[in-house]
Amino acid sequence: MPPDRPPAGARPLRLGVMASGEGSNFEALVAACQRGQLAATVCQLVVNNPCCGAEQRALRLGVPCTVHDHRSYSSREALDQALIASFQAADVELVVMAGWMRIVTQALIDAYSERLINIHPSLLPSFRGAKAIEQALAAGVQLSGCTAHLVSLEVDTGPILVQAAVPVLEADTVESLAARIHAQEHRILPLAVRRAAERLGLT
Repeated sequence: MPPDRPPAGARPLRLGVMASGEGSNFEALVAACQRGQLAATVCQLVVNNPCCGAEQRALRLGVPCTVHDHRSYSSREALDQALIASFQAADVELVVMAGWMRIVTQALIDAYSERLINIHPSLLPSFRGAKAIEQALAAGVQLSGCTAHLVSLEVDTGPILVQAAVPVLEADTVESLAARIHAQEHRILPLAVRRAAERLGLT
């Protein structure tokens, strides 16, 4: 694992975040920037569900937030073009999908090639797609976790940046396992951002 703090003099990155739900990973990224763990600033949040938890967190944290309701767009490509426009207007250098519950297209992947990160609640390549925690419990595995990876067109694939494992306990429910996995997501996501930036020479 990389050190808790970035190298002295690292150039602050301009981050964009995409979220659909409560936004706890978004807030974890903001906190990592504020405490100096990540030499970056979250300068733009985009949500697709109006009034979702992530939007409310952005208001409290003072982060600009734009709503692009996917229901208002004729195609996935049209939505992604709107996302690109918002991030480009904010001079975003690297984008994090922090609980973005929509499949992205090649347009967004190409616009942020090697700069688009996703966080997923399983130890990929196991349990890709929706309901990964439910999949893990149904399979009876004894170890689960989370993965931060670069985004490719096929869902939940792409080069892995950081993973963290958690035990699956006999008495676990979806909620109890999710809570332990989410705690590790908050830990590894800032590290994944830094690792992606280092790969590109952005720090």
